[in-house]
Amino acid sequence: MELIMIVLPVFMIFGIGYISQKLLKMDIKSISAMALYILLPLLTFDTFFRNELTVDYLYLFIFSIIITIILIGITILAGWFMKSTKEDISAILLGALFPNSGNYGAPVMLFALGAVAFDYAIVLMVLHGFLISTIGIFIASFGGGATISVKDAIISIFRIPVIYGAIAGVVFQLANITIDEKLMEIIQMTGNASIPVVMLILGMQLAQIKKENFELKNINAVIAIRMIISPVVAMGLVLFMPVGETMKMVFIILNAMPVAANSTMLAVQFNVKPNLVSFSTLVTTLLSLLTIPLFLYLVGV
Repeated sequence: MELIMIVLPVFMIFGIGYISQKLLKMDIKSISAMALYILLPLLTFDTFFRNELTVDYLYLFIFSIIITIILIGITILAGWFMKSTKEDISAILLGALFPNSGNYGAPVMLFALGAVAFDYAIVLMVLHGFLISTIGIFIASFGGGATISVKDAIISIFRIPVIYGAIAGVVFQLANITIDEKLMEIIQMTGNASIPVVMLILGMQLAQIKKENFELKNINAVIAIRMIISPVVAMGLVLFMPVGETMKMVFIILNAMPVAANSTMLAVQFNVKPNLVSFSTLVTTLLSLLTIPLFLYLVGV
């Protein structure tokens, strides 16, 4: 019950966003733009500015790529056994590969393990944003029948505002630039506002998902890979990660998170079974109320 209480407050905020959207029909695009272009970049700037760069962050990046490659192999193999179409496999990949580390994972880490784990989660959120803006776009392009060049994929990375926040934080840290204490308080206060806002946004996004008829095998594949196989693979990989225990726990739990909201956006943009990916987001988010406490227990929280 204690572990469920770590996740329950997050779901309560999701619920407020969900109910508010059902009743008020707010403009999600404007609220998302505020979080994406103002709040989250300030949060990432603060995180990368305050935390000394170490080789541990390189390990996070390397092992994030490794787990992505492993999950791609597992998903393609599962699709081959299920005799899935190219479009089906692409949609399953979009759901299975990318966890919701921003709207969901970072707040859970804050509630479960504290500020240090939260900072690690923000770093992983940026890394996951990098992956979904490269590998994710290639997958969506492949499934939608479009073509995209390596150059276009690289350019897409620099369309993510949090990348600029991270780069600025690193530059300021390496250059030993001092920021006035009062200004830093404003940056931190504004950046911290992103946490409840992005949680509300996810609830609002879930309110717009409609139930559709899908092939059950596709939904089951996304659920199995994203909610079970991904964290189990992460638990195996951390055995080889020469980092602290807290970072290992963050790596495991964030890879146990449900389908990322950005996966739905890519599916819509490239028309890769958007209803399947959207519904997978809803189902895995609901199931996480049970699975996240389980993996929190397994990692020793």
